[in-house]
Amino acid sequence: MSYEPYPTAAQPAQPPQRGETPGTVRNAVKFIYAGAALSAIEMIIGLATIGSIKSAIEKAYPKDTPSQVHSLEVSSIVLAVIVGLISIGLWVWMAKACEGGHSYGRIVGTVLFALNTIFLLLDFARPHASLGLVLNILVWLAGLGAVIFLWNRESTPYFKPQSPS
Repeated sequence: MSYEPYPTAAQPAQPPQRGETPGTVRNAVKFIYAGAALSAIEMIIGLATIGSIKSAIEKAYPKDTPSQVHSLEVSSIVLAVIVGLISIGLWVWMAKACEGGHSYGRIVGTVLFALNTIFLLLDFARPHASLGLVLNILVWLAGLGAVIFLWNRESTPYFKPQSPS
């Protein structure tokens, strides 16, 4: 009876190496990080203007009791913070995914950009603060720049699956 040792690798398997990151992908990542920064600014400004939330709720729902107004105010603030943090997290995650050449990064980024486009169009249909709209447009433009660079012909080979070397 012969003895065969359990096969082990002398070195851990290395992921396939990608070539140098194309300039178009680097530019896309810059736009993505700009979108994250703009989303953070948007959230900070939203938190700085918390006082206006109460008056807007009282104006929209004049028959609500002070307790109901307070509940709506707190809910609005909590929701804004949660959405803001998720938004920033998604921007950073997409940047890391795209830097790593993961094709899902540009696909998810494109889907989120399409959703952001719909939400921006809906913003035009409802009352809004001018500064808020300007920031929404800037965030949308950051997404547009990222999508354009991510789907550029020079970027596509970087997102193709790599064969092990």
